[in-house]
Amino acid sequence: MPASPSSLSITLQIVSIVFYTFIAFICIGLPIAVIPGYVHEQLGFSAVIAGVTIGSQYLATLLSRPMAGRMSDTVGTKRAIVLGLSGILISGVLTWIATLLDGTPLLSLSILIVGRLLLGVAQGLIGVGTISWCMGQVGAEHTARSISWNGIASYGAIAIGAPLGVVMVAQYGYTSLGPALFALAALGLLLIRSKPSVPVVRGERLPFWAVFGRIAPFGASLCLASIGYGTLTTFITLYYLSRGWTGAAWCLTVFGICFIVSRLLFISSISRFGGFTAAIACMTLETVGLVLLWLAPSTGVALIGAGLTGFGLSLVYPALGVEAIKQVPSSSRGAGLSAYAVFFDLALAIAGPLMGAVALNLGYSWIFFFAALLSVTGLGLTLLLKRRAY
Repeated sequence: MPASPSSLSITLQIVSIVFYTFIAFICIGLPIAVIPGYVHEQLGFSAVIAGVTIGSQYLATLLSRPMAGRMSDTVGTKRAIVLGLSGILISGVLTWIATLLDGTPLLSLSILIVGRLLLGVAQGLIGVGTISWCMGQVGAEHTARSISWNGIASYGAIAIGAPLGVVMVAQYGYTSLGPALFALAALGLLLIRSKPSVPVVRGERLPFWAVFGRIAPFGASLCLASIGYGTLTTFITLYYLSRGWTGAAWCLTVFGICFIVSRLLFISSISRFGGFTAAIACMTLETVGLVLLWLAPSTGVALIGAGLTGFGLSLVYPALGVEAIKQVPSSSRGAGLSAYAVFFDLALAIAGPLMGAVALNLGYSWIFFFAALLSVTGLGLTLLLKRRAY
């Protein structure tokens, strides 16, 4: 009887695949902090148009989720990632052309948005493709670890890419962005050529909306919990300003560090205690963190709140994901991952306008009260799902 692979061996296999997520999200991070300035200051469009330009990428990701899942299931995960990297490569070319045409603002903006749309579709393809590839490579029993390492790769890459993009533009100008995206995507395409793929799983392919219906209760719980993340990242700076505090960036740093540390140290707790139990514990911790942010009398308490929020939220996605993916057959795994990801995309999409309305009417501190309330609602739904499962 062959020996089962070691934990380190499994992790290394996963890391070798989510490396392509890392490349993709560096490409997403590089322009994220500088494109609004380019559109607003260089091209002369309003801040609203700058926001629409950034948001077009996320809309494309959301709308392309069904296609990404279907492609991973039918043509294979490696091919889906190759198509995603190709989309980033073309996006790099379009971004470079757009920055060369800054003398004709409307044309430059139009080409830039097309590039952003391609980047969004690529994000959907690579995000679903890598997790599905990991599960095919190391087995569905390691779903939580696959999702977690994919998240570490994406968050870590954005943390590196965003400041790097600012430095690049300061040193070499906006025209350096496109070639950087092109070069990174080309590197990914070169390296993936020799990597053996996993075979496509044969069997019944459920329609996306049938998969969506099975995943929806778990996705709804994820969405309710994840609005806290969207609230923190979108409004923490304005919250600090409303309190007369400085150093809002430290809240995001503490959140990010606690998020990654939690995933590294406690990912095995999902397989040990079960997805539902891990999600319930994490949502409770996240709720405490959001309440601390709501009531914070000082920046020190706010930092503790941000840390607890990051620590708690970290495992919610993989913990609920483990239970969600059990609801669909292996032959529709990519569609299941896509349907599940839609709910996280939705949380980020609605957090801004929803919490913006709360802040406008009640003040910025109350956004964290309502985020905590939604987290508690998600916790209640998870308890119901656990009771139904057992």
